[in-house]
Amino acid sequence: MHRDEFLAILSSEGFDEVVTVTREPHGSLDIHTHPFEAKALILEGDVTIRIGGDSDTYRLGDVFHLAANIEHAEQYGPQGVSYLVGRK
Repeated sequence: MHRDEFLAILSSEGFDEVVTVTREPHGSLDIHTHPFEAKALILEGDVTIRIGGDSDTYRLGDVFHLAANIEHAEQYGPQGVSYLVGRK
């Protein structure tokens, strides 16, 4: 997906807060939650998100969506990751 298309989707779905997040190569975040719903477009690198026993890896152009207060862990690839995220 392209950035402009993604921004239009965020706007239409009520994601008013939009930020760019960059994480370091081979970094990680242990299990945590966010008090907001998040929808993100990968701009560079990759991230693997684990929810319970399931893991999915997202790369350039992929979109991931997390509901508020969902426990998850994150692992960043060898180039780290940069993503555009909408929050509500």
